[in-house]
Parts: sequence; structure tokens; C-alpha cells
Amino acid sequence: MNWCRIKYVLALGLATLSIDTVAKTDFGQQALTVERLHGSPALAGSSPQGLQLSPNGLLVTYLEGRADNQHFYDLWQMEIKTGVKQRLIDASLLSQAELSDEEKARRERQRIYGQGIMEYFWADDSESILIPASGQLYHYTLATGKIKALAIGNKVATDARFSPKANYVSFVSEQNLYSYHLKTAKLTQLTFDGKGPVKNGMAEFVAQEEMDRMTGYWWAPDESAIAFTQVDESQVELVTRNEIYADGIKLTKQRYPYAGKTNASIALGIVTLADAAISWLDLGKQKDFYLPRVQWLPDSQQLSYQWQSRDQQTLHLVKQALDSDTPAQTLLTESSQAWVNLHNDLYFFKQNKQFIWGSERDGFHHLYLFDGDGKLVRALTQGQWSVDQLEYVDESSGWIYFTGRQKTVIEKQLYRVNLKGGEIELLSRRDGMHSVVFAAESATYLDYFNSLTQPPQISLHDSDGQQILWVSENKIDKQHPLYPFWGLWQQPQFGELNASDGQTLHYRLFKPVDFNPKHRYPVVVRVYGGPGAQLVTNSWSSHDYFTQYLLQQGYVVFQLDNRGSAHRGTQFEQVIYGHLGEVELADQKLGVDYLRQLDFIDSQKIAIYGHSYGGYMALMAAFKAPDYFRAAIAGAPVSDWTLYDTHYTERYLGHPDNNKAGYQASSVMPYLDNYQQGLLIYHGMADDNVLFENSTRVYKGLQDKAALFQMIDYPGSKHSMRGNKVRTHLYKSLAHFLDAELK
Repeated sequence: MNWCRIKYVLALGLATLSIDTVAKTDFGQQALTVERLHGSPALAGSSPQGLQLSPNGLLVTYLEGRADNQHFYDLWQMEIKTGVKQRLIDASLLSQAELSDEEKARRERQRIYGQGIMEYFWADDSESILIPASGQLYHYTLATGKIKALAIGNKVATDARFSPKANYVSFVSEQNLYSYHLKTAKLTQLTFDGKGPVKNGMAEFVAQEEMDRMTGYWWAPDESAIAFTQVDESQVELVTRNEIYADGIKLTKQRYPYAGKTNASIALGIVTLADAAISWLDLGKQKDFYLPRVQWLPDSQQLSYQWQSRDQQTLHLVKQALDSDTPAQTLLTESSQAWVNLHNDLYFFKQNKQFIWGSERDGFHHLYLFDGDGKLVRALTQGQWSVDQLEYVDESSGWIYFTGRQKTVIEKQLYRVNLKGGEIELLSRRDGMHSVVFAAESATYLDYFNSLTQPPQISLHDSDGQQILWVSENKIDKQHPLYPFWGLWQQPQFGELNASDGQTLHYRLFKPVDFNPKHRYPVVVRVYGGPGAQLVTNSWSSHDYFTQYLLQQGYVVFQLDNRGSAHRGTQFEQVIYGHLGEVELADQKLGVDYLRQLDFIDSQKIAIYGHSYGGYMALMAAFKAPDYFRAAIAGAPVSDWTLYDTHYTERYLGHPDNNKAGYQASSVMPYLDNYQQGLLIYHGMADDNVLFENSTRVYKGLQDKAALFQMIDYPGSKHSMRGNKVRTHLYKSLAHFLDAELK
């Protein structure tokens, strides 16, 4: 599930003074209200995003919402030499027409929200920018400052981008692939059979939602050809989904691969730009598989792809030469008795035939160097900790830059190691979370930093990690929207517990404002609990604004990362295989057992609250552990895993035909009889991720038992519950419910 991944919003605050450590008396102590949580850009988290460095490393560009409309984005730039910021492109000059249903769905899976400019792409020479907007394409030239619409006729373009040398723009329209030559303005249709269930150059549903692959085509580095997928969904079940809006019901037909059902079939082709001739690669006799990654080698004569078995226990990295006489070569194979996690850590060297590959073969995600035939040369990183991601390879110096958790699992730091060996160097300087964006042609990078005591800051650094300048210092002074509340901002205490199998569980506990150790406080356990995510970190998150509100209302807030969550290695994560909601709930109960030992906790007044997988966990807690939780809030929960898609569900539960008992035990439905009291369920009525049916099944089951509970359904809302009005109503409702149940 894409919803199980935590993504950073690249937010630029515009305040000018700072806080590293502050005295409570130095700052305001204004109480938060739910309305204020979404009343200012800093508190709402709706600030600039899309942070990039120009390929030549001379400009920082980003999308910034307007003062009068934080959800309408223009493209801004900052000159690194002078530090001067100015608007580069006014989004009002571009088309703002209604998006197609295909593009709306794609943006939902990309987690892109807003209007104006939402995406842009630099040309490799740093001289121009491509901007897709409402299905049209615009080309901006920096030297002239002029923007022009590309002549693509009445085509509605999706997934547009520059070719590697920026001679072409490519895009998909009406399920076919097109190229547009910028100098000649020639538009060429490259595929012709896309229609109905057949889609060329487009990522299928599970690739977008579960594999972090939003595209279905890839340019050769020399621009001679494009590799593309052809997806045939004719055998995928066609379902009619109701999206309920305030003013009516929209019936949406969608080919949705439910767990255990038929997937789309996929082919991989290569079309040459010179004559539009298409050749198809032989992907093997097995037809029920996934194609999560495709990547060209630097010579443009070889293509790599990753072949994943349907059970996701086998992953092959395959290299195919364009010469049809040369058979495909399997460079390496990853296998697991549970599942093999996907990643983006593959880099083919330009100067030799070696490549870097990420693997969990020793139980933790690390980077390895292989020769051109897939023979292991050496491990680049190793130890009882995980690499997050390969960030940049500087071939000339031999330095490999990556983010990871060597220092501590609750922080994300930037490191580098040399290809020739030696000690790993820590480059980032501060405790917290560092997400980095490197320039395409140099080891200069932007560091997007945040921590529990520092809202997001952005700075520019050289290859040794030395700071060059601030892009956004985002210090808190009297003009900063957070200033009035900072005196009441609470920091958590971190701790560890031991799970039943001896593995370490990390937690963080927030005490309420004006804490009195002699007082007994109600508790809200905030949970996610699913794979791929981590809550217990030294990080700044907009989700914690509601936590701070609860602390000001006299609640203790507790978070624990149970087994199955991210960045702890395969033993920690894969213990959930074959049975969801069991180990995770046992660990959350262990957390409550710890809370009950604390003198300031009212052990009879503990609630659990989560969204998505966290909503599923809240339902499991309400139905399987009612003696632990007096109340539960389940947001957009899964109730029955047969309602979710193949790639996500079968990764953790296997195929339904082979694990009927596991699917039954992992559903919340068998446990409804245990329900006692205090349940609130909310769900978006146009949710195309965790379908609304998940909640209506629980509604009906509890109603049939005459069990009392509460529900709030939001017309037109998707899974992410976007919009200030929706979220303000939601959080007011949650606060009212918690007060009624626990106070």
C-alpha cells in the first residue's frame, strides 16, 4: 500500500529567527484549537514542495503556494550565488482545466494535491523546464523568460517528461505513447494498439499503488529508443465502484485485482525513434509475474529489468542486450521464505561494467558492489542497521552517498563510503531526519532537515557535508505562526520494551502540558502498525499537531513501533508473514501493560487511534483487546483483506487459496462478538484505496448485533482526507469523541 509509506513534504517556512533550545518563558503559551491546526500555512503543512537543484547546481527551484491560496502553486527559484528568491513561472499563465479521471487517479497515488504547477522537469543542460498542466505541456526557456504551449493538438498528456538530452518530450495519451521533437515541433505516435484494456507506456494499478512505479516507459540514454510496458487488463475483474459525493453518486468502473484474483498481463517492448519499429523481450514462460523496475544501462545497448514472482519470494535482476542473438542474462537473484522488498538502489557505472545493488540478504538492507556478470565484488555497507536509500554516486571520486540508520534507528542521516573501502563517514551534522536532493552533475546537495525541536529547514551543502547557505532556515521568531504556541510545545521521552521474542520495541511518550506526576491522566495510543512505516522517530510531522492539541487538553499520547514496522531488518519486519493483526496487536498490548505500571496513567481510560493500517489496528484492538482499550478510533480501516489488491495483500498473507486460515484470522469480522463499547469509524466515501466497503461491512455486522458505535462518513473524500474543512471537522469530532469516552 502506498498509504503505508511515510513521505516527506518538502515544506519551506519563511520565518527568519531561530530556536535550537528555548526556555518556556521566552515564547508564547497560547492554547491550540482544532481550527488553528489548519488555519496557517506552518501549522497546516501546506507550504512549498517539489524541491530540486538544477542539473548544473546553480539554482534551487520549488513550488510555493500563494499567500491568498496556499493550495495554488507557482514555480519559484533561488539563485545559489546571490541567495535571491523570485517567482520563476506564474501558474496563472497555464491551463487550469478539469483533470481527466486517469490523471486524478494518478495524482492520488502520487500523493500530489493542489492546483497550478504540481510537477516540473529540468532539461539536462539546465536551460529549460517542462511543465505539465491540466493535460497540456509547456516549455519554459530560462534565457528568454518565455513560456510556450507545445503543439500536441487535442491530446491530453499524462506522464510527460524530457528525453535524457532534452531533444524530445514524451508523454502518454489515450493509452498510447508519443514523442514530440522540440526543434522541429514534430509529434510522433509510437504505439497504436492502446485502447480498452490494453495500455501502452502506462503503469498498471498495483505498480502505481504498491511498487512505487508511476511510469510505464523509459528512455535510452542516447535517445535512440524507448522501452515501454504493454499492460493487458482484459482478465482483471471489472468492478463498479460507488463514489458518493454530496450532490450525487458517481459510478466508476475499474479493473481491480483483488487478492487471489487475476492480475494484468504485462509485456516489455522497445520502440526505436528512427522508424517506430517495436521489438518485444522474452520475459519467460511464466505469465503470472510482476515487473517492478526497468532501467537502461549507460551504453543504451542493454536494458535491465526486475522480474518478481507473484508470491514475491523471488526477484531476478535480468540484463538483456538489444542484439536479438544475445540471450538474457540473470545477473542475480534475491529470495526469501516471506517476501523480497523492492527498492530503487540500482546503479550501473558509466566508466566500467560494475553496478551497485541494494539487498537484505544478511537481514538488513545494505549496498553491494557487483561486476558486470553479477559476481559479488564486496559489501559497501554492513552491520545490524539498515540503509534507507542510495542517494548519489560520484564516479570520479569514488564516493557513494546514502541515507541510513547507522547512528540510531529513530533518525535518518546522510553517509558516504568509498568504493575502494574504508570507514563509513557521517556527513549530516544534526540529530533528526535528513532527506537529501543531489544535483544531477555534482555532489552538491540540498538537505531537508527536521527534528522534534525544529520544523523543516532546507540548506545547501558541498560534497563533504559542509553547509554553503540556507534555502529556508525556518527559525521561530515572533512573526512565525508557531511562535504563540511554542511555550506549550511538548517533547516526548523515548524508551524501549522487549517483545515476546526478545526483539527491541521503541516507543515515545508525550506528557500533557503542566504535567503533575500525582495526577492520573487518560491516554491516546496513536498507531500505524503496518509494514513500511515508522512513527517513533526524532522528526517533525504535521500529524503531531493534533498530538500537541491533545496534550494541551490533558491527555498522555503514546506511540510504539510494533514488530512488522520499517527500518529494523527482516527478522523484525517479517514476523507478521501469514497472519496480520496478531503480533502487531500483541506488541501494542505490551505497550499498554507498560503504561499501566506508571503512576500517572489512568489505566481504565486508554484509547487507540489510527488511520489506514492504523485504522485496521484500532478495529483489531476494539474487537480482540477490549479489556485494554476503552475506546477506539478507526480511520479508513481495512476490515477484510480479500477486499485489498494482490501485490500488497499477498506479499504479507500469501495467496488466499494457500492461506485461508490466515486470511480469516487477519480479518476483523470474526471478532465482532467481542466488541463492548466506544468505537468511532470514519471513512471517505470516494476512497479508491481502502474501499468504503471495508467500513460498511463492519457497520452492518455491528448493527446486526445491535451494538452501539459511531460513524462519520465524508462525501467525496478520498483516502487521504484532504481539505482544511474536512480535517477541521474530523479533528473536532475526534476530540469530542475522546472527551466523551475518556473524560
